[in-house]
Amino acid sequence: MSGNPLAAAEPWDLVADGYAEEALAIMEPFSARALELAGLSQDSHVLDVAAGPGTLSLLAAAQAARVTALDFAEHMLELLNRAAAAAGHTNIETHVGDGQALPFADDGFDAGFSMFGLMFFPDRAKGFAELRRVLRPGGVAVVSSWAPVVESPLMRLMFEAMAAADPAIQEPQPNYLSLENPEVFATEMRSAGFAGVTIQRHTTELAWDSADDMWEKMTRSSAPLVLLRRSLGEELWAERAATMRAYLTENYRPKTPLATTAFLGIGHKPNP
Repeated sequence: MSGNPLAAAEPWDLVADGYAEEALAIMEPFSARALELAGLSQDSHVLDVAAGPGTLSLLAAAQAARVTALDFAEHMLELLNRAAAAAGHTNIETHVGDGQALPFADDGFDAGFSMFGLMFFPDRAKGFAELRRVLRPGGVAVVSSWAPVVESPLMRLMFEAMAAADPAIQEPQPNYLSLENPEVFATEMRSAGFAGVTIQRHTTELAWDSADDMWEKMTRSSAPLVLLRRSLGEELWAERAATMRAYLTENYRPKTPLATTAFLGIGHKPNP
């Protein structure tokens, strides 16, 4: 089992409101690219695993017949349902559940996705195997994972700001045993039984009007920062936050685009 706190529902429930409002600008381009790679039809039944507030589900609802969204964080799904109703989507259904033990029958979906969710699973092999199990033969899966932090100027700047407030915080080093490694990514998908596996790199850029704007939006949508705030307590957090904000003010030029990169793994369930 993983000791990663982001493998639990609580931090995602805590960050859900800010995530739904502020993370869309970062997450939506990757979801749009995943849907392009999957090549949905108007008859497709789509599964979105670790759906969060529905970044991919809401886009897919406009392209497919049905979308089934699953997440272990109930508040995320509440926000997804609200957004679906506001957009007039009647073809999305939501389920609270575990992506490592999907509550669905075999061979039921034309396309399955997990955008920055399966990468946190304590047992990724089960996550990939379950995704394959519920796809119909010939169905397609698209899974995303962040590239190493060193390849993403946006993430590097945020870790530099954290380190300015606490020198004990180090920028994460590449984890070559995780999905940050495209070879591991492809191997795990193939081991789960996917065929025709490819790993694509996709980069998006985001800019903010000011360092303060960047700080407010990132702190509202970042589960790691929410966890840090809880662990520090409000008094120490306020001190650290002031230092981090000052670092961003000094090092971020307003309206300058910062890139972040992810890998998209694409595979198909073989026909019998």
